[in-house]
Amino acid sequence: MLRFLLIFLVLTFSIPVQQTVEPEFDILIQNGRLLDGTGNPWIQRDIAITGNRIAAIGRIESDRANKVIDAKGLYVAPGFIDTHSHAASGLSDSELSSARPLLAQGISTVIVNPDGNGAVDLPAQQKRLLEHGLGVHVAQMIPHGAIRNQVMGMDDRAPTQEELKKMLSLAADGMKAGAVGMSTGLFYAPASFSQTDEIIEFARVIQKYDGVHQSHIRDESSYSVGLIAAVQEIIEISEATGITGIVSHIKALGPEVWGKSEEVVKNINHARYIKGLEIFADQYPYEASATGLMAALIPRWAAAGGRSAFLERIADNETRSEIITGINENLERRGGADRIVMRHVPFNHDLEGVSLQLISESLDLNPAEATLSLLEQGTPGIVSFNMHEQDIERFMVQPWVMTASDGGFVAKGEGVPHPRNYGSFPRRIRVYTLERQVTDLASTIRSMTSLPAAVYRLPERGLIKAGYMADIVIFDPETIRDNATFTDPHQLSSGVVWMLINGEPAIRNREFTGARAGEILYRHGSSD
Repeated sequence: MLRFLLIFLVLTFSIPVQQTVEPEFDILIQNGRLLDGTGNPWIQRDIAITGNRIAAIGRIESDRANKVIDAKGLYVAPGFIDTHSHAASGLSDSELSSARPLLAQGISTVIVNPDGNGAVDLPAQQKRLLEHGLGVHVAQMIPHGAIRNQVMGMDDRAPTQEELKKMLSLAADGMKAGAVGMSTGLFYAPASFSQTDEIIEFARVIQKYDGVHQSHIRDESSYSVGLIAAVQEIIEISEATGITGIVSHIKALGPEVWGKSEEVVKNINHARYIKGLEIFADQYPYEASATGLMAALIPRWAAAGGRSAFLERIADNETRSEIITGINENLERRGGADRIVMRHVPFNHDLEGVSLQLISESLDLNPAEATLSLLEQGTPGIVSFNMHEQDIERFMVQPWVMTASDGGFVAKGEGVPHPRNYGSFPRRIRVYTLERQVTDLASTIRSMTSLPAAVYRLPERGLIKAGYMADIVIFDPETIRDNATFTDPHQLSSGVVWMLINGEPAIRNREFTGARAGEILYRHGSSD
């Protein structure tokens, strides 16, 4: 009897007990066409995510994850990095901080404070950005022009030694706060009043922290030194300091310089491959630019001293006549008054979307006098149709050109902004890649992901790679497109099916979740 009891007990406790195995991954993306950001053609792989990181890539069983995303027929790519964004003020707003227009483009990261403008106090800006949460990540530039304005105002002169010392100290403070580099706006006052040697001194400070120099060059047309010399200035600054130089929104602006993209490309290639300099550029995929009416048409000398000094000058008949001569020259550079359209007129919203030519006719004034009439009332923003498709495409195919928006971020319905605010990245994919086939899709994605991550020193971003942060866009090649137009710009892009920011869905099955998983990104991953 005892023997039978022992056999019973052994058999009873030998029966395996079914145990519940917890899935090891939070999210698994299956069946998608993976464009990993390197520029390699797509491959079909599964991507497993745990927390905020990519945990594994390969053939992975669906029961190993809590949530499975079926990406069949879709492309899976790293989140896009917008290297030139004016979105900081919008992202600081409680109503806009979820970043829907950016997410709808597949953007996961924006680099702010471009063109030498923006916050000088970066920790204070970081606090504002984080107050309501962030729908996307933000990396910061330290803005040269804003620093110069803070220390020297709008004076058209070289800084004193004391002023220069103070400006360089502010630049160093920004780099210590985690900035990825410095932006300059050498086309705009007051930065246009600075000489190359001043920028070189700034660049030496930035280079000590391994930051980059991103520049709205001194001239994209024939305003002053000319396009070729303006690009050469960025090369010269890099040669003197070793800093990485980036030509912002590279273009040949206006009929006088159409076709000069060929010489610009030749000179940058010479700097890169013969001189060994790190020179890059970014570009938005539109034939029109956007800026202020004053920046576009008023001679720089007339802007010195700020708005009050400008108003005094146009009140003097002789000086006004000289300014009108300059306006007419600048109108010719931009192809005429019919190519300039108001995008934001704070003192008269009825003028938004209307060309300068039509405004001139309605006022019974010539375009130059109409320009002064508008500027006497305020500071309109404009869209200017001034680029040639051949130049756009020649720049676009260069391996050192990144995709960017140069877009702002305003409330829906505010003004008639440039459609790049809403559509830059999908437009590059739809129009220039899938339709015109200017570049292949893998190269296009590289220009939006791994290239900017490498140039701006953003670690663990820009690639679909095990251990990297899970910023991932899943888009439909059949439906991805920009819907914003120049006449009706407040339209979200379509085609992004899923958007993950740090592993958290910000877009789920084409619907916004309201998640705010973005963070401040620092140079090399941390502030000093």
